[in-house]
Amino acid sequence: MRVGLLILAGIALVGFIVLTVVLPQVASTELKGAAAGLIAGADAAKAQVAAAAEKGGNLAGSGAEVKIAARNDEKTGQMKYVVEQSGVIRGWNEKNAIEVSITPTLSGGKTSWSCKGYPQDAMPQSCGGR
Repeated sequence: MRVGLLILAGIALVGFIVLTVVLPQVASTELKGAAAGLIAGADAAKAQVAAAAEKGGNLAGSGAEVKIAARNDEKTGQMKYVVEQSGVIRGWNEKNAIEVSITPTLSGGKTSWSCKGYPQDAMPQSCGGR
């Protein structure tokens, strides 16, 4: 009887560890992958905005002609984007509740970018992650 209870307690402990340690780490890894994919999906648009801003000498209107088609990933779901007139790129993934805002700055004729995203735990450090 005691052996059976010890075995049952051991199984319960293993189950608890899997639920509290292993599964959140797997979910976190998938979330980080989705965030990285969302950010990378904006690279071509960043290049187009930078070219327009550097050619025109300012950011106003640099995103006017730039479009990013939504893309669907089997694991992470649909990635959607909008490019604002000012060149700011906003992206989101509803399935994982991820949002990013990639903002250009023009200084000395060169474009640089800053990135902020939510949730912070999913974001790489380059996009405001921890």
